[in-house]
Amino acid sequence: MSAAEETSQRLVVGFDLDMTLVDPRPGVIATFAATSQETGIAIDGKVVAARLGPSLEVELAHWVPEDRIADVAGVYRKHFATLGVDGTSALPGAQEALSAVRELGATPLIVTAKSAPLAQATIDRLGLSAGEVIGWRWGPGKGEALAERGAAIYVGDHTGDMLAARACGAVAVAVTTGHDDERSLREAGADVVLGSLEAFPEWLSSYVLDQRLARLDSRLRDLGSVLVAFSGGADSALVLAAAVRALGADHVVAATAISPSLPASELAAARQFAEAFGVRHLTPATDELAREGYRANAGDRCFFCKAELLDVLSPLAGELGLAWVATGTNADDALAGFRPGIRAAAERGAATPLLDAGLTKAQVRQASRLWSLPTWDKPAAACLSSRIAYGVEVTASRLARVERAETALRAALVDAGLIVCNLRVRDLGDRAVVELDLDLVEAVQARPSLLAVVTGFDDVGIDPRGFRTGAMNELLADADRWR
Repeated sequence: MSAAEETSQRLVVGFDLDMTLVDPRPGVIATFAATSQETGIAIDGKVVAARLGPSLEVELAHWVPEDRIADVAGVYRKHFATLGVDGTSALPGAQEALSAVRELGATPLIVTAKSAPLAQATIDRLGLSAGEVIGWRWGPGKGEALAERGAAIYVGDHTGDMLAARACGAVAVAVTTGHDDERSLREAGADVVLGSLEAFPEWLSSYVLDQRLARLDSRLRDLGSVLVAFSGGADSALVLAAAVRALGADHVVAATAISPSLPASELAAARQFAEAFGVRHLTPATDELAREGYRANAGDRCFFCKAELLDVLSPLAGELGLAWVATGTNADDALAGFRPGIRAAAERGAATPLLDAGLTKAQVRQASRLWSLPTWDKPAAACLSSRIAYGVEVTASRLARVERAETALRAALVDAGLIVCNLRVRDLGDRAVVELDLDLVEAVQARPSLLAVVTGFDDVGIDPRGFRTGAMNELLADADRWR
């Protein structure tokens, strides 16, 4: 299985429903009152509501003769469809917990003892962003459903939920919002006990990051030795730092390719970063401009750029006795649609340890901050050719013009007391469009003299929507917006 295929297999996180995501007790009490009235069988709804967890049939066995359980259960479910669903509320942190799962690219799953139709009706009414709902499961049955879906984590409030998680090898996460206390939950096998789901997003983020960093370390150890294609950005910086941790500095070399497309300001920072880790830093020259496909600047320009890089670095790695060239491709990159650069690197056998570990861009920054890397909050710094509109020929003079413009404008903004993070000067041919942090757009529009430092173009405008990754594609469609 390829790294991309492994990354696409999403983490599955299971949740119990009652007293984990929702509080059905008022609805349960009202439903049992209606059930008792219709069947003539006295059932204390308050007692039942205090020990929610097992299936309805298991609970009814305490109150109803065995030969009537099925009939009474039917009556109960009929009334619960209105009284019970309407009387159920979401527990604090429920929506945020489900959202945290989705934000990690993972899949939420509800496995509950409640009937699937009533469970679905409940979450629909409450507007919970749940995924698949599996009902009628309790104890070992929950474990089987979790195993079938490949759930790695199961969250519940009952000791039975912990037993289900342990049965399928999932991490058992308990919340003390139900009847069972921390001690009983831990005795049942809880790996983690939280006071409520409000604490779950932070725990999940930390847990998943730890797991993926462990996979990164393992992957790098498997590689043995690496030449890191080191642009100086956050992604390749984390690869370099992780490689030193896993392999030692003697088995790692950083290579920053020198070409007209590399902003000069990036080189010094890259060298300083590599030296801080005791890593040999090389600066081989690449000649993207010698490739017709790169100069033509069609939609596949990045293919020729990455091909040039790997065609230079791969022989260099061989000369140095290093087993692999490693790039900073992350898991988000692999899911971002058409990425010809990734294809070029894959065709040339480059290793992608961040992608293999499933690390997203956000997790790259999170891990970098955890490791005190100075690149943790470094703005994205794509090569200078990415500023030139598709269809406009890439030349050394155009690249230099863009670099001069960005350097001059950044300095002018600082002098004006405007601290900018993200800044791009987009080259549309005769015109330039400036993108910068959205919160600075209004201030710059009010001081048009600032744009006067952007020279070499017939006209200079500012994008009112601010900086956005991939904005060059939009500029092709509505270039008249800034006239």
